Amino acid sequence: MKTKLTQKDIANQFNVSISTVSKSLNNSIEISLTTRRDIQTYAKKNNYIPNLSALRLRTNKSKTIGIVVPNILNSFFSKVFAGVEEVTTKRGYILISSISNDSYHKEVEIIDRLRKGVLDGIILSIAEETEAKQDFTHLQEAISEEMPIVLFDRVSHTLNCDKVIADDFEAAFNATQKLIDSGCSTIAVISLIDDTSVGKLRVDGYKAAMTANDLEEIFVFKIKKEEDFNSVMVNELNQRKFDAFLCLEESATVQILQVIKSFGYQVPADVSITSFTNGKLQRYLTPSITTISQHGKRVGKKAAKMLIDRLENKSTDYDFQTKVVKTTLIARESTKQ
Repeated sequence: MKTKLTQKDIANQFNVSISTVSKSLNNSIEISLTTRRDIQTYAKKNNYIPNLSALRLRTNKSKTIGIVVPNILNSFFSKVFAGVEEVTTKRGYILISSISNDSYHKEVEIIDRLRKGVLDGIILSIAEETEAKQDFTHLQEAISEEMPIVLFDRVSHTLNCDKVIADDFEAAFNATQKLIDSGCSTIAVISLIDDTSVGKLRVDGYKAAMTANDLEEIFVFKIKKEEDFNSVMVNELNQRKFDAFLCLEESATVQILQVIKSFGYQVPADVSITSFTNGKLQRYLTPSITTISQHGKRVGKKAAKMLIDRLENKSTDYDFQTKVVKTTLIARESTKQ
């Protein structure tokens, strides 16, 4: 079996110290540009792989970050991942990704595994089941062990750590107001994420806008299982005609569009649709869907920068921060202009 190339091997090859090799591989300006390039080229050509365990023992850092997302099918989380990956790569960190599938038990298992591994910090959006249970013991234990954590999107304000969130309440309020301004009055919210913090904030924003416009009829359809979606919404549309729907995530958007069309309604002439999450799907549906962009890539970049800045700042006792990313309402064919 081929022997794994070490920093000592590289040092012998160039007749320099191991420290010089280490600094060259980390692109330190303490080493001349020519030496850095030669060592980096040689390491890449000979498939050098850093020994993370040795690095952690030597520096108490592994240059490795874990990211945990509820699911990867939602385009928002895909964009967040892209933003995190861009920043971690630029800053010289390795990224380990995990998916909780919105399961409390899987999230607990992932955090336990990450805590035991060679890891410097974690970026995480809380699973829906975890938010429903309101049991954040596994995250609190990690924080108590001084594991730096940045929560994004779905967060708990009971946890003392850095956070990146969108202005979900304001976004839902403004989207609802826009529907009202276009002439809609019987507006319903469809939520498949009712147990999440963001789902609750969006419903509250919708209700506030309806109340501000003296519209007393509030309709919030909380659908726990996607397989129940059609039966629930067909039953509701058989009883009442709505002139607008605000969907709290992209899956509900596709399904309600199909249900509306099955009733023979035209969008937006009869019914308007606005949706959270500005994925490609909404752009290419017929009609294209008015969406609220949460700027997932921007959220990911902010989360990664916050974590790495904390890791690399010698003074770690400064206050934790919550950064808010403003959303953007993108008008398309599914709403009246």
